[in-house]
Amino acid sequence: MFTGIIEELGSVVAIEEQPDAKRITFSGPLVTSDVGRGDSIAVNGACLTAVEIASGTFTADVMHETLRLTALGSLSVGSVVNLERAMNAATRFGGHMVLGHVDGVGELVSRKPSENWEWVTIRIPAELMKYVVLKGSITIDGISLTVNEVTSDTVSFSLIPETLRLTTLGPKGVGDLVNVEVDIMAKHIEKLIESRNK
Repeated sequence: MFTGIIEELGSVVAIEEQPDAKRITFSGPLVTSDVGRGDSIAVNGACLTAVEIASGTFTADVMHETLRLTALGSLSVGSVVNLERAMNAATRFGGHMVLGHVDGVGELVSRKPSENWEWVTIRIPAELMKYVVLKGSITIDGISLTVNEVTSDTVSFSLIPETLRLTTLGPKGVGDLVNVEVDIMAKHIEKLIESRNK
C-alpha cells in the first residue's frame, strides 16, 4: 500500500524487451536506499516488484497485462517517473489510501498556468467517472490529488508549485498519458450496495 506522496523523481535507464513483457531498470537512489529484492515500489502509480537492486537502481519485470492496462508501455530510456516505496509502520499517512493497482489510462488535455499555481485537466475513462467526486481523492501517476472540478469525462486539479516541481506533472504536456487509480473506498461502497440489492 502507498500514500500517493511522491518520494523521488527517477528515470528509466534500461529497457529489455521480452516476448510478453519488459524488464525495466529505473534510477532511484532514495527509494533503493533501504529496499530489498521482492519489495514493492510504485512507478507512476503502478506497484512493481524490485527483482534486482544495484548502485541506486532497481529492475522490475513488467508483464504484458500491466503494459496493456497502464501508461508504462509508453516509457522509453530517459523517461522521468514518480517513485514511492510501500508504506511501513512508521510512515506518515499524508495522502490517501493508494493500492498501486491502476484502474485506467488518462490523457492530459489542458494546462492553465497562474501566478502561484497551475490548473491541470485530465480526461479519464468514462467507466471510472462514477468513482470521482468533487473534493475527493484520486491518484494520477501515483500522485494523491484532490479533485477540484468534475465534468462528464474530465477531472481538474489546482497544482501548487511543490507538486509541479517534485512530480512528473510539472513537465508533462497536453496529450501525455497518465495512470489513474480511483479511490478504493468508492469501489468498496459500490460492491456493498450491489450485493445488498441482489
